[in-house]
Amino acid sequence: MNFFELFNYWVVMLLMMSGLYILIAHGNFVKKIIGLSIFQTSLYIFYISMAKVTGAIAPIIQQGVELYSNPLPHVLILTAIVVGISTTALALALVIRIKQAYGTIEEDEIQAMDEES
Repeated sequence: MNFFELFNYWVVMLLMMSGLYILIAHGNFVKKIIGLSIFQTSLYIFYISMAKVTGAIAPIIQQGVELYSNPLPHVLILTAIVVGISTTALALALVIRIKQAYGTIEEDEIQAMDEES
């Protein structure tokens, strides 16, 4: 088995673990959102790379063509991208509101302020 045959899986694992590490290790909310976006992107790449059919064409009926790609995974990922952008925008709006309320976006400092009050 060649390394490059599994290249998409290695890229997905690298991005997934990087995003998960950023999400868990950092207390800054903006960094957490970035980590979540990286993790989400790795899932998009995984799903699209699994849907690739070698030698297939777009699902447009033509004479002499027997193998077509299924467009459903691509459509689902387009929907997921739109939902991902929306949730990221909402999360950033919440971070702005947290910054206005507490004066910081560090998770530890906010928890300390809440415990004091």
